[in-house]
Amino acid sequence: MTLSLDLTNMMAGALPDGAGISATEWAAAQLRFAQAHAAVHRRTDDLGFLTLPENRALHAATQQVVADVRGRFDDVLLLGIGGSALGPIALRTSLGAAAAAHAAVPRLQVLDNVDPASMAAMLARLELTRTLVLVVSKSGGTVETMAQYLIVRDALAAAVGEAEARRHLIFITDPEVGALRRIARAEGIVTLDVPANVGGRFSVLSPVGLLPAALIGIDTDALLAGAAHVMQASTSVTLMQNVAGAFATAQWLADTSHDRRIQVLMPYADPLRDVALWFVQLWAESLGKRRPDGRSVGPTPVPALGATDQHAQVQLFMEGPLDKTVTFVTVGGRDGAGRIPSRHADIPELGYLGGHTLGELIDIEQRATAGALAARGRFNATLHLDTLDAWHVGALLQTLALATAYAGVLYEVDAFNQPGVELGKQFAYALLGRTGSEAARTEWDALPKPDPRWQI
Repeated sequence: MTLSLDLTNMMAGALPDGAGISATEWAAAQLRFAQAHAAVHRRTDDLGFLTLPENRALHAATQQVVADVRGRFDDVLLLGIGGSALGPIALRTSLGAAAAAHAAVPRLQVLDNVDPASMAAMLARLELTRTLVLVVSKSGGTVETMAQYLIVRDALAAAVGEAEARRHLIFITDPEVGALRRIARAEGIVTLDVPANVGGRFSVLSPVGLLPAALIGIDTDALLAGAAHVMQASTSVTLMQNVAGAFATAQWLADTSHDRRIQVLMPYADPLRDVALWFVQLWAESLGKRRPDGRSVGPTPVPALGATDQHAQVQLFMEGPLDKTVTFVTVGGRDGAGRIPSRHADIPELGYLGGHTLGELIDIEQRATAGALAARGRFNATLHLDTLDAWHVGALLQTLALATAYAGVLYEVDAFNQPGVELGKQFAYALLGRTGSEAARTEWDALPKPDPRWQI
């Protein structure tokens, strides 16, 4: 069981016309990475995601909740947004179908927005008497999630009564503070902790992701084992022995030294499509920042899916601006899957396919796309999973989270805050009339109003 990284097509010598990261640049970056490595790994007390794979007490509490509700529900409805939803969705898409094939488990539904049409449609199709609701908010006061909660709580009470509704709720939130914690204490609602030192977008291997995953039958022990393997391997400060470090450093060099400011994650496996969306939030919200010197930095992450996006985005990747890297995610063990029948042998466009398999086809298409990009001087790399199972998904998620932490140090920003979204939140609170938002309301009222000259 391994997760490996091939950087060949990022490096000078493999790309034409002098493109690529030179051996000199890579050697110089080794020192920068050693500093980033030290800066990250000495922070195990306040970077809780580093120790989540070994947090057996938290995992045991999660498994106990699963045991307590087993057999009572047909659906699990998760209310959350951002990291509170993207991680669970990625786990459901990557592993949920395989898990459900081996056991009778509930279906996982996710509401990650406040569009009233989506809310109405969800409530219309769920049988609330057989639905468990997970309310996920680290702060316990996320405006979108709290709005969802209030609506769903009312619907639950109407369906099963106020007292019984509490048995249909589980809160996942901060261990001590926040509105959800206060409600849980007052009403005896089951609650699982998001450790205070684990940020939302780094929380997929906390109860945020593990509880919904375990409820739908995913092997959470294997998820954590894969992540733990990554942490053990990451003790090395040598770039070519540390997958997360090499990924972070190569992307940083591509951006800062070669103007490849857009970084595409492109799985060649349908079950991993939502891992790419999870990565977009992780990379963007962590690294798009102002440095202490006032300079704005940060790569722009883009999701893609192979082979689907060969017929959409790859034209841009091949002939558009030289401002991108593409990281493919590939999966082994599929060569014999989906045998293609031998029909229409007399038709050249079909005859050659007989005897091949879909697994062989999608892998060949990835290799062909990588080679074509390299032939045109386009930076690309490949993350390879030996197979698609819980161990490897856990390893992949932890690798990308750890790479993000390293990249924060390389970019000289705090990867664990998000000041750029706070002003919009404060304006929203002010417009909704939340107490304490008076200063934000004053600032909002001072903004320029829509100008009729520019309205069509």
